[in-house]
This record gives sequence, structure tokens and C-alpha cells, in this order.
Amino acid sequence: MNSSTATTDVFIVEDSPAIRARLVELLSRLDDVRVVGEADTPSGAVQGIFNTQPHCVVLDIQLIGGTGIEVLRAVTPHAPDIDFIVLTNHATPQYRRFYMDAGARWFFDKTEEFERIKDAIPFHRRHP
Repeated sequence: MNSSTATTDVFIVEDSPAIRARLVELLSRLDDVRVVGEADTPSGAVQGIFNTQPHCVVLDIQLIGGTGIEVLRAVTPHAPDIDFIVLTNHATPQYRRFYMDAGARWFFDKTEEFERIKDAIPFHRRHP
């Protein structure tokens, strides 16, 4: 990585260890993207996001002990510049609308659109 290119920090919120590993593998192939944390519960996600201040969060709807909407509602009022990408097996129009209205920027179906995550990760330039 050269010094003129900034890294996009990504936090993964996903209850499945296999999917988390697959996401880390996918994102590790992208230049200038760094996974800064992972969580599988809403409270772990909120704490991790506030601690790491990522540019982007990949968010599942179903989490251990709760849902992704809890994370969105807890984070977006305090960190509106974080981009949320929902990646779910529950890709119904109702969920899509609900999560987009709550602040998600993208909404993808795990089964059919998993690889689109790499196209949605925003690349940020940090200002010195």
C-alpha cells in the first residue's frame, strides 16, 4: 500500500463463524481494506464499532441475542458517517425497506449477492 492511499476499516457483525470467516477472506483480497473487528451480538457490535470507529459495517439481521436493527439504532445517531451494508438470508422487500429507512446504505442477499459486498465497500481518503 502506498502512502497516498487510505485504508477503509470494516467491522463485521455476523452470528455465523463460517460466514464471518468467508467475509474476512473476501475482504482480505481487496486492496486498502482492513477488517478491524468482528461481533456476533448486538451489544458486542455496538461496543466494537464505538471502540474501532470503522468506516463501514457489514451487518447481518439475525444475531445472537438480538438483531441488526438494534445495532443500527444504537450507532447511527452517534456516528452517522459509518456506512452500513446489510448482508442477510432474510432479503425480503419489507426488511430491505425497514433497514434502508433505519440508515443502511446497502442491502444484499447472502445467497445471491454475497460477492457484491466488495463493490459496496466505500474507499475513504483520510485527511491529514
